[in-house]
Amino acid sequence: MHRILSLAFSLSIFCAGSEAAMTPLVRAVDLTIGELATVELADNSKAKVKLIDLKEELDSVAGAVRKAVVTVEVNGKRVNLVSGTYNLPWKVGGVQIDCPITKGYNVKGTPGSWGLDKDARLRLWPAESPWVAPDSFIYPAKQKWFATDTQMANDPVYVDGGEAPYKKSIYYHSGLDIGGSEGLVEVVSAVDGLVVSAAGETLPEHRRDTPVGPRYDVVYLLDERGWYYRNSHLKEIDPRIKPGVRVKKGDRLGTLGKEGGSGGWTHLHFEIKSRQPSGKWGTQEGYAFLWQAYLQANKPDVIAVARPHHLLWTGETVTLDGSKSWAAAGKVVKYEWTFGDGSTASGARVKRKYTTPGRHSETLKVTDGKGNVAYDFAVVIVYDREHPERHITTVHPNYHPTKGIRAGHPVTFKVRSFIQGQSREGKEVWDFGDGSPKVEVRSDGNAVKLAPNGYAETVHRFKKPGDYLVRVERLNEFGVKASGNLWVRVGDAVRALK
Repeated sequence: MHRILSLAFSLSIFCAGSEAAMTPLVRAVDLTIGELATVELADNSKAKVKLIDLKEELDSVAGAVRKAVVTVEVNGKRVNLVSGTYNLPWKVGGVQIDCPITKGYNVKGTPGSWGLDKDARLRLWPAESPWVAPDSFIYPAKQKWFATDTQMANDPVYVDGGEAPYKKSIYYHSGLDIGGSEGLVEVVSAVDGLVVSAAGETLPEHRRDTPVGPRYDVVYLLDERGWYYRNSHLKEIDPRIKPGVRVKKGDRLGTLGKEGGSGGWTHLHFEIKSRQPSGKWGTQEGYAFLWQAYLQANKPDVIAVARPHHLLWTGETVTLDGSKSWAAAGKVVKYEWTFGDGSTASGARVKRKYTTPGRHSETLKVTDGKGNVAYDFAVVIVYDREHPERHITTVHPNYHPTKGIRAGHPVTFKVRSFIQGQSREGKEVWDFGDGSPKVEVRSDGNAVKLAPNGYAETVHRFKKPGDYLVRVERLNEFGVKASGNLWVRVGDAVRALK
């Protein structure tokens, strides 16, 4: 399991003033296999790092990289690092290190996203350093962690509904997609910075040799680190946000939506671009920054992580992995899995064979030593080996508000199915997990990606406090099920307001 840092450490040597806070704490190096480099860290110490080996696992459906493992030697100590895909930095050899990207993602992907020319990129921090200066970065969406679907780091993504077999090219996600409810989730500035582009207008000096790509739904910010922050698919942009305006972290940018090239699902595409060791602009992988900022602001007791999603053929076996889960008390003591067919398993990692096609959403419950619990969901998309031409319908459920919910108060639930080349007849069926009758709704099946009413909406009230596992399902014309889950915590009138 990751050795995740406490946020209670002293920051005095890293954040002594505004100039120090705006100096990036991370150091990056690109290496080929067998190459050794000496890296000077943010505290002026030095680390020797060598890339020993790289192994990449491809799925059998799309030929996409699902897991890339690098073997690295740091100051004489060896460690295997899994690249991206919801993995946080490790402590080894007296430093912290991660691997955001490897060369295999360039083969069918978009090399320009990362600016990687060698075999792998490694990032290093001093052993007790935060990953980003805590007083300079906050979580950009006003909702709870993992409120719904996400696509982060180098996840293979096909947002237009399922992941088609035999893809000639793969869209590996270089940014951080935070799913949410359209028009209801406020998006704020993660940093103090300058608005360099908004709603398609860009400051002249940022039109060339920058990563800025103007669009009507996008806001770009530039901070004093020289990093560019892209906020995309906004349903609306706050009228104050204009090129040339300076913003403070927490200032409102607009609301989360599905505008632009969203594929039709509602989310914030949040991406940081910076100069990379190659000299090119490339993604500064930000999952660890989001994690640190969320923990600092919200102080959760425990976080369950069952992601990323998986893609396979019927008859294949996959390992579901909850080992990236975390507890403030220091240890997760119990991992419990509940599957869509009602069966269960225990353990941080479990192997499961899938014989039924569809979009499966499997539930992970983690418990810490104090009895605190959290839930997350592993999405497994399974194609029918006998009928590979049959597209798999997927669903995106979400809800609002995601925090401070009280018993008896209304909660808005939205869902959209994503269908290609099939009949869009059919309904989504909600089970709110509280014994109330199931509710049927009908989305548009993503017939028109940017349709303002593409998501079907319903309102539900939970009568009692508790943790509710909400499930939505839809059958396609072949009788293949797509399912999605949400974890909704409902408090009483006192606890929910804390």
